[in-house]
Amino acid sequence: MNARPSETVKSAPVPITEVDLIWQESRDEHWLRFGRFCHEHRIGSQRRTLGFAPGSIFALVRWAGNDFGTVVSRLDILRAVGPGEPFQTLTCVRPGAEILLRISGWPKVERVLQAVDAIEALGIDPSEVSPEHWRHVHNRITAGEPFRTYTRAQHAAWVKRRRVGG
Repeated sequence: MNARPSETVKSAPVPITEVDLIWQESRDEHWLRFGRFCHEHRIGSQRRTLGFAPGSIFALVRWAGNDFGTVVSRLDILRAVGPGEPFQTLTCVRPGAEILLRISGWPKVERVLQAVDAIEALGIDPSEVSPEHWRHVHNRITAGEPFRTYTRAQHAAWVKRRRVGG
């Protein structure tokens, strides 16, 4: 058997979840409330695409209006998925993402934004919060019920659980 020199194996590129953002003042606004993106591509002064690594959690706010006021306001908290993981498709997110929270209507969106502000006030990055908390907030708001606030103790437990692979 003849020995061959080892070949250089190129690793496959990390799959990226791409999110298209737009800012047309008072018309169509898609913006990131929180999240850590790994790349950015500016398309113009009003458009850009952000890329998120698998497992990244981010919040996408979408708002549209016309001469008569707000047409739609929506907030989605999403988790970028890796190869072979199931995902849901969303407008402006390629190929899609796992939906942790999906809220429509300004009063509900405002409640979630206040929850994000409260988490930041604790000194916690919302993109590091337990996905279960975002699901809890989604379910309680959808049911018209109050949700539990996120605590430092809950976050510490989540960080420990994540470290051990749970």
